[in-house]
Amino acid sequence: MKKRTYSYYKTAFEGQEKPFAYVDLDYFDQNMKDILKRANHKKIRIASKSVRCVALLRRILAYNEQYQGLMCFTATEAVWLSQQGFDDLLVAYPTFQVKHIEAVAQEIQKGKKIYLMTDRVEHLQQINAVGASLKVKIPICMDLDVSSTYPGLHFGVYRSSLSTLEAVEGYLKELSNYPFVHLRALMGYEAQIAGVGNEMPNQGMKNKLIHFLQKRSIREIRARRGQAIQLVEAAVGPLDFVNGGGTGSIEATVAEDGVTEVAVGSGFYTPTLFDHYKHFQHWPAAGYAVEVVRQPKADVYTCLGGGYVASGPLGMDKLPKPFLPEGCKLYPNEMAGEVQTPIQYTGTEPLKIGDPIFFRHSKAGELCERFNTLLLLKGGKVVEQSPTYRGAGKCFL
Repeated sequence: MKKRTYSYYKTAFEGQEKPFAYVDLDYFDQNMKDILKRANHKKIRIASKSVRCVALLRRILAYNEQYQGLMCFTATEAVWLSQQGFDDLLVAYPTFQVKHIEAVAQEIQKGKKIYLMTDRVEHLQQINAVGASLKVKIPICMDLDVSSTYPGLHFGVYRSSLSTLEAVEGYLKELSNYPFVHLRALMGYEAQIAGVGNEMPNQGMKNKLIHFLQKRSIREIRARRGQAIQLVEAAVGPLDFVNGGGTGSIEATVAEDGVTEVAVGSGFYTPTLFDHYKHFQHWPAAGYAVEVVRQPKADVYTCLGGGYVASGPLGMDKLPKPFLPEGCKLYPNEMAGEVQTPIQYTGTEPLKIGDPIFFRHSKAGELCERFNTLLLLKGGKVVEQSPTYRGAGKCFL
C-alpha cells in the first residue's frame, strides 16, 4: 500500500465543494484485512460509534463472515439500524428512558436480537417493568468493570459498578426478581489497553510506564473476566457471547479463551489517536479537507472552518492535525477554529488561494457529526457519496 501524497488527493477531489469529509476505500479495505489477521479467527463486532455511516457498516459486514454484529452507542441508534435491516445489536451503554426501552422491545417482538447493557439493579428494574408491560423478555448484557486500581491511580475508565466478583455475585442474585430480563451476554471493555497509545513521540519514559501498566493490567483482566464468566454461566447457562477489547487491544483480548468476540471501531478509519501503538499500525483512511482563503504572511495560510475538536480530556491530542501537504502545522496562538484555521507551512508544494488542506481527526466517528456525507475514494477516484448518520437526519447523542 502506497503512502498518499498531496497531489494524489488534490487531483482525486478536484472540483469537490469544500469543506468535505472522505474515506479512502483502498486504505479502509486494507484496514479491514489487517484487523481480521489481528483478531486470529475470533468474531469481530463492529463499534458503530466509530463509523457512523450505514454504507460503510454494510461494507465491513459483507467483507468477511468473521465480522458479525454491531456495538451501538444508544438504544435509539440500535432501533434505527434494526429498521435498516441490521441484526445482532449490542447497546454498549445503559438505557433508562422508558420509551427507548419500549422501542427496543418492539424490535425484539419482530424477531430481532438487541441486547441492553446493565450493571445496576436500577437498570434491571426499569427494563423488567417495560418487558412486563409489553409481555416480552428483553435480552441484557452484564457490563463488567475491567479497570485497574493502583496506589494513587485509577488505570481505566469509570464505567461499570461491577468491579469485584462480590459485586457480580450480588448482581446475579438479583436476576431472579426480574423475570422479563434475560441475561445473555457479558462485556468488559479494557479502555486502558484499547484506547491508550504506548508509543507516543517524545514521551519515552511515559511510554515505558504505560506499557508496564498495560501488561500488568492485562494479567488482572484475564483473571477477573475469566472468573466472572464462570460465575455468570453457572447462574444462567451458556452465554450468546462474551465481548471485550477495542482496536488497541485486539491481540490481548482474543488471547483469552473465554472471550468469544472483540469489538473494533476506530481501526477502520484510524484517526490520529491510533497512530502511536507499539504492536500495530493501520492506514489513515479518513480525513477532511478545508479551503485556503487567505495568506496573511508568506508562511501562513488561513483556511475556512476546520475546528473539529474531539471529546475527552482537554489536550493537544484532541485537536485535528494537518495531514497534507507535508510541512503544515497549526498556528499555536489560534489552533483549529470554528470559522477559520490558520496553518504555518514550510513545505515544498506550492499553495494558492482555493487549494485544499487535508486534515485528520483525533477520533473516528465524531467527524461524521460535522458532515452530511462522506466522499468514498477508490483507486484515486470518487466512486460514491454516502450519507453519514447526520446526513440521514439522525443525531443520537
